[in-house]
Amino acid sequence: MQMSDRDPPPFWDPESDDVLVCRAVRRQTHDVATFILTAAQPRRFRYTPGQFMTFTVRIDGAEIHRCYTLSSSPSRPDSVAITVKRVPGGPVSNWLHDHLRPGMDIAALGPMGDFTLDPPRDAAPEKYLFLSAGSGITPVMSMARNLIDTRFDVDAVFLHSARSPEDLIFARELAWMAEQAPSFRVRSICERDTPQNRWPGAMGRLDAALLAREVPDLCDRHVFVCGPEGYRASVRALVGQAGLDMAHFHEESFDFGVLAAEEPDIPAQIEALDAARHKVSFTRSRREIECGADTFVLSAARAAGMRLPASCAKGMCGTCKCKLVSGTVDMQHDGGIRQREIDQGMILICCARPTSDLVIER
Repeated sequence: MQMSDRDPPPFWDPESDDVLVCRAVRRQTHDVATFILTAAQPRRFRYTPGQFMTFTVRIDGAEIHRCYTLSSSPSRPDSVAITVKRVPGGPVSNWLHDHLRPGMDIAALGPMGDFTLDPPRDAAPEKYLFLSAGSGITPVMSMARNLIDTRFDVDAVFLHSARSPEDLIFARELAWMAEQAPSFRVRSICERDTPQNRWPGAMGRLDAALLAREVPDLCDRHVFVCGPEGYRASVRALVGQAGLDMAHFHEESFDFGVLAAEEPDIPAQIEALDAARHKVSFTRSRREIECGADTFVLSAARAAGMRLPASCAKGMCGTCKCKLVSGTVDMQHDGGIRQREIDQGMILICCARPTSDLVIER
């Protein structure tokens, strides 16, 4: 049966669709830009607000994988968007800012991720608090956009922290959203103002007094937090001290914004003394290590001093994807690799344990 002109396009299928096309680039701040993307063929996108996609770019002949949270809302299903901060020394964020232009393709996997908000449409309305710092605003912005589009009874407070007024992301849109929904309140906090832009609002950093003043009913809300680890730790302590039921506390645990600048430390598991050990050879790095049968390859490599790109360490993001030249592994992933990639010999070394000696192209 042929699709008529009035039939909607099919949904994006992560198993078969893997190319997005940049349609627009919108400047947010001096070092943050939003990239609007559609599928190469007509597709709609379904995902849960807060999820991310893994993007692959080729820089100086090498493929590099990076994860970026979708800042768009699934309530607008014809495109997706990522909002990316230029990270000093970050190869992918700088490449995106300097090279990705309308009409260009980019490889993508996903969407995926567990830091999400998708309230049932027929459920009684709940109250939310969104807390973000810097480029950590992207997943909670997706959540807020979706609520504004789909829940006319939304009751939410959005507190965003930035270094200065020039670093406020989505400031105009958030102000517009607050105008559309009387019970959607937005407050921004700047560490400092600038000679060009004196900040009239809250100054400094989020603390207990400011939180109590802006959100007196904090303990009645579901709290969603994203930002650098230090910020998240501070917020975690503040809401805990305020008496929030921590079952209502949700945070994004992957700091994708700093992935390009530094790699997380993934400790090796403690192996049983009698566990079988296998030799793992990395062809590009010209390194050879030993890895126990009960140890993930990435953990063993990190313990041996190798610096390899990784993010989630759960088989979700695809950042550590490698070609397995020879050998066999036991791999239990969580969506970060397609079946056809597995059939082509690719593995995620963060969730792969060796069952023989291995040769890996990395």
